[in-house]
Amino acid sequence: MNQRLEGIGMTSRRTRERMIARLREQGIKNQAVLDVMQETPRHIFVEEALTTRAYDDMPLPIGFNQTISQPYIVARMTELLLAKGPLEKVLEIGTGSGYQTAILTQLVKMVYTVERIYPLQRRARRCLRELHLRNVRMKHSDGGWGWEDYAPYDGIIVTAAPSEVPQALIDQLVPGGVLVIPVGDGRSQTLQRITRTENGTQVENITPVVFVPLLTGVTEG
Repeated sequence: MNQRLEGIGMTSRRTRERMIARLREQGIKNQAVLDVMQETPRHIFVEEALTTRAYDDMPLPIGFNQTISQPYIVARMTELLLAKGPLEKVLEIGTGSGYQTAILTQLVKMVYTVERIYPLQRRARRCLRELHLRNVRMKHSDGGWGWEDYAPYDGIIVTAAPSEVPQALIDQLVPGGVLVIPVGDGRSQTLQRITRTENGTQVENITPVVFVPLLTGVTEG
């Protein structure tokens, strides 16, 4: 791993190890998730001026009024998605910085990720290439529509909050598939795990969260 990826000082492996120890203390138990997050250089997914804060447990701005989620939320959502074991095919709504995408690509066979803001998608693609993570397809589109071309998915993870769960995402899950999504408005959001069943859905409310809203439409620049 080159020096940019390995990091120094506040972006070093030791800093990453402290982040993992903190995640364990916060209740993250999935060892595969912890291992991948320890090996993935989060600092390359944030703006250069913020790299020394990349491993702090807080969201950070990535431009366009978007954020990279705090490490705990990334770990928790990934753990919830994979609770029943490894998945073959996962859809991510909201590529953002690409960090959550990078974590997923190392834990599932294939990731499909949708981003409505093209410059963010372009930047995320560069980071994923730098890490030689190739089991991913990217689409510039409105995330509320999902990505029907490759449906159904074993799991879907959403990194922005709609006021209501888009039916298109439920429809694109396999029976027994899991959707991990924050739901609510700016004042009150809840992280939910929704399992598609033969008769509809089973909804689990996990924890209060704060995410940027899931917006409609696309942005070219």
